[in-house]
Amino acid sequence: MKVVTSDEMQQLDQKAIKLGIPGVILMENAGFKVVESIQNYFGGQLADKQVTIVVGKGNNGGDGLVIARHLSNSKVKVKIFLTSDPTEYSGDAATNMRIVEQMGIPVFRLEDENDLTRLNVTLLYTDMVVDAIFGTGFRGSPRGLTAQVMETVNESGVPVLAVDVPSGLDASSGKIKGVCVRADITVTFALPKLGLLVEPGVGAVGKLVVADISIPQSLLDSTGSRTEMVDLDWCIQAIPPRESTGHKGTYGHVLVIGGSMGMSGAPILAAKAALKAGAGLVTLAVPRSIQQITAAQITEILTCGVAETASGTFAAAEAAAQLQPLISTATAVVIGPGMSQGDEVGVFLAALLPKIHKPLVIDADALNIIAGLEGMRFLRSTVLTPHPGEMARLLGQSVGQVQSSRLEAVTEAVKKYGTTVLLKGARSLTATSEQFVYVNTTGNPGMATGGSGDVLAGIIGALLAQGLATEKAAAAGAYLHGLAGDEAASVQGQMGLVAGDLPEMLPRVLRRLGR
Repeated sequence: MKVVTSDEMQQLDQKAIKLGIPGVILMENAGFKVVESIQNYFGGQLADKQVTIVVGKGNNGGDGLVIARHLSNSKVKVKIFLTSDPTEYSGDAATNMRIVEQMGIPVFRLEDENDLTRLNVTLLYTDMVVDAIFGTGFRGSPRGLTAQVMETVNESGVPVLAVDVPSGLDASSGKIKGVCVRADITVTFALPKLGLLVEPGVGAVGKLVVADISIPQSLLDSTGSRTEMVDLDWCIQAIPPRESTGHKGTYGHVLVIGGSMGMSGAPILAAKAALKAGAGLVTLAVPRSIQQITAAQITEILTCGVAETASGTFAAAEAAAQLQPLISTATAVVIGPGMSQGDEVGVFLAALLPKIHKPLVIDADALNIIAGLEGMRFLRSTVLTPHPGEMARLLGQSVGQVQSSRLEAVTEAVKKYGTTVLLKGARSLTATSEQFVYVNTTGNPGMATGGSGDVLAGIIGALLAQGLATEKAAAAGAYLHGLAGDEAASVQGQMGLVAGDLPEMLPRVLRRLGR
């Protein structure tokens, strides 16, 4: 599903109107879809619920007035609070204002502290607040009494549903200047907006619902956006089903290169994930002293112990030479998990990487070493998988800078290294050298645990080995990784989730894809 900026969405709205769909119909459809979500939230029972709708003067406010009408017809006790004078409403919003007034739905104007007190008292008896103050066209920072109203909504403790976008959030960038409504549910229309999916905006969205308001699919497909939201349907299209005549060679051979003395777990997790994600064969190459440890952990993989230093890390020239035959027989390579850092490992990596001409995943310690090497560029069949700290080192920025501008950071890394980059974290971002960006929609805070990234590297390696294009392997890998985490959390909760739980859940989530 494509992801749009506010300007791109406005263009789609205008195209729909030119096609002959009146704006008032789009507003009606939008309001009705929100009511459906409210009904679902309350388990289908709307009668006698109390809903407070806070309404701005734009089209977003017009959507709120449509919502009020339909809720009132469903025997909901509705109260409307206006942030602007009724005379300031125009167009389709004014049409719905007149209907609301004629229906006798209570409408209150928010002008001073007394009105704010009335809102506070009303919220004490409210089952849900609908935020219809600012829409996708909002820029800047809320001010004055409107900002106080938004703070009141946030502090009320009442469930909040945001119409199209939480008020105060920039729908194009996800940036927040000043106060922003913190929603439990956001119902956005036609297509997801980029600002709802990236930091810091994603933290204000709650559950995201993308509602069809009957803009023709041909128009939605015509948008020039190069950003897509990865969901289950996207992955079904990206990952082919198993062939009835397939054999282990059909599904590729993943070589995992990693590990060091005291860090055998990371490459084991990557190798296990590659197996569980469908690779036909997996070989794990580690320093010689930990080969027996890794071989004992997974009976289905091949292991190879290579030359090491006295400290149990890869020996530069000798290890690189020993790995060449393994690389030549592999379909895809994963390098970095548990590799450690240091001068010898840096020399090893600098010697080895230019000789890998296979689809490649570079993760963990390998990324930190690359950050210190000048002029590194990679084939387009390579995926870099940094977490925010690693991305900060790759770009010479602070973690705060990366997190406050995640989209800019991942696209800058693509330009610097010339290949696909996956920035991990909430709503992982995959960016490509063709300027496409894929936004992940799965995962949960329980996955913030050691080894989780190693599992992701193994999944992507398996998908590359099975023939997926680099960007699809990275984006689908992030989705499957997050979905495995969601599955694990649903079984045992988030707090006790560990990285080793994720590979075990991969067959379950692949079955959802029919794979």
